[in-house]
Amino acid sequence: MDKKAEILKLKNELGVLLVAHYYQRDEVFDIADVTGDSLELARKCKESDKEIVIFCGVGFMGQSVKILSPEKKVYMPRIACCSMAKMIDSVYFDEAVAKMEAAGIAKENIFPLTYINSNADVKAKVAEMGGVVCTSSSADTIIKYAMKSGKKILFVPDRCLGVNTANKMGLKSCVIGDGQDMKGCDVICFDGFCSIHQLFSVDDIEFYRAKYPDILIAVHPECDPSVVAKADFVGSTSQILKFVKELDPEQKVAVGTEFNLVNRLRDKNTFVLSSTKPECPTMNETTLDDVYNLLLAIKENAPYNEITLDEEMRLKAKASLDKMLEITQ
Repeated sequence: MDKKAEILKLKNELGVLLVAHYYQRDEVFDIADVTGDSLELARKCKESDKEIVIFCGVGFMGQSVKILSPEKKVYMPRIACCSMAKMIDSVYFDEAVAKMEAAGIAKENIFPLTYINSNADVKAKVAEMGGVVCTSSSADTIIKYAMKSGKKILFVPDRCLGVNTANKMGLKSCVIGDGQDMKGCDVICFDGFCSIHQLFSVDDIEFYRAKYPDILIAVHPECDPSVVAKADFVGSTSQILKFVKELDPEQKVAVGTEFNLVNRLRDKNTFVLSSTKPECPTMNETTLDDVYNLLLAIKENAPYNEITLDEEMRLKAKASLDKMLEITQ
């Protein structure tokens, strides 16, 4: 059986929108109707007239679709877990606030920001305190907005994006638990991280610069600050795509982000900035068989892995997302 052909046949028969994140394996990415980064995909799903969405990615991304489009049925072939999003929940969020209070920062003087790589309960908690969601490309704009409040910024869950953005803006930052005086910092970061972007090191950069003196280094802001400081270009997934595709074909570039995306960038002169294969295990869980089996189950009126959210939580989470969209328009 030609699995791809069967998937396309079922997809069209059922009127399903098949969506895949950039980090999905090629076999899944190639058959998707819509591809992109997490928030970009949620917005494209909202714009679609299709009522059923099959989302190939990780759990918080499927939630983002449901937050913005509650009227749609959202299913995932596998509800894979993002390790970064798993590092924080509403309990850990409350504990982070409590630690700031213990350091002498009143709760009413805390402005929380959450990276979109977080689950709906965290987004809702942020909204309850008047905070905002951000993406890797909008983090500096959102922090600039938050600074106008005169409050201390609590940035969750990714310490690297928080510290890197603060460094870019000339702000003082710290990570909860690193021993620094939180009252003396502008941006206080939760101690979360991306397990894949942590694989890239300064040694990797020095290796490529020694081998190819004219090489460019492009990395994601989820990388360690020491790596970001040595890079020629730092940007979100979409920004890295644009940067690399606009280079002269003969220009060599080493890219510090997930393997599947890097592998699709250009036919030559593009290298993965790692001695190991930086392949996200959870992003690579979804297979063609998973997509096919879910489509078949939908056809047989026995769907599974539907993304559902408590309505009160969804509305709060949506408020934090809507605020970000308002600020960045």
